[in-house]
Amino acid sequence: MMLPIFDWTIVLIIPAIILSIWAQSKVKSAYKKFSQVRSGAGLTGKQVARRILDNHGLQDVEVVESRGVLSDHYDPMKKVVALSSHNYNQPSVAGLAIAAHECGHAIQHKQEYSMLRFRHALAMPVQVGSWMSFPLILIGIFMASPMMLDAGIVLFSLVVLFHLVTLPVEFDASRRAMTILRTDGYVAPQEADGAKKVLDAAAWTYVAAATAAILNLVRLLLLRGMIDD
Repeated sequence: MMLPIFDWTIVLIIPAIILSIWAQSKVKSAYKKFSQVRSGAGLTGKQVARRILDNHGLQDVEVVESRGVLSDHYDPMKKVVALSSHNYNQPSVAGLAIAAHECGHAIQHKQEYSMLRFRHALAMPVQVGSWMSFPLILIGIFMASPMMLDAGIVLFSLVVLFHLVTLPVEFDASRRAMTILRTDGYVAPQEADGAKKVLDAAAWTYVAAATAAILNLVRLLLLRGMIDD
């Protein structure tokens, strides 16, 4: 018997959608507000990133400008901290917070932070899992095939695990960022609150992504149980 794609279990996804929309709204609002607040230090994201990296013995990590809004990231393979144009060029509180956060990932990499190493190890299996899981799941649902559905669920579980491992990695990078910004005087005490709000808002997007992945996995497990019934 073919299982329906749209059934009562789809209500599990609704909270994830709501949380995701709220998280995106929160990060856009925080970034918009504090990207317009000039930092007292007058340093651009590029300058702050370069100083933080140099102070932590990471002269081999390059700071580059990336295209797009909030396209900021750290590339461990190329050893590059990439900052979106506004954060790279402007001395804003938001830009400093994000630059410090990405440098936090570079510091994690140098110190071989265990959760970051684990996430890197998962990257390739997760790429395969995200590519193959849903075709197998759809085949399993349409054909009511436990074997195909099980294979899809196992692969999708890797995606869920990746999202869960990402949480401590991101939280730790933000913690490092705030410690550096405060201790090294890149932000004044009154600016630190704004920087933390930007990083906390960004963290919610990762929480939302993990929640969505978990609820989707729960739904798949429920559908799998329907085949046995």
